[in-house]
Amino acid sequence: RGISFEIMAFQIEVGNILDVIDHPNPDKYPGQRIFVIDFEEYAYLVPFVENDDEVFLKTIIPSRKATKDYLK
Repeated sequence: RGISFEIMAFQIEVGNILDVIDHPNPDKYPGQRIFVIDFEEYAYLVPFVENDDEVFLKTIIPSRKATKDYLK
């Protein structure tokens, strides 16, 4: 797909975060939140868990709906 965790981590560092939302299914994914990240005019959902030392990115999901909601 051409998208990597390194690219997403860099986008987070430079501030291309559109939103941080709670996971819609907290029972199945406790403690997870989701970054909504703008990369090349498309929105990506990146679920993550955070502890005292680090933020662990779980996966990268391209999202047409988030692109429409946040970038159009």
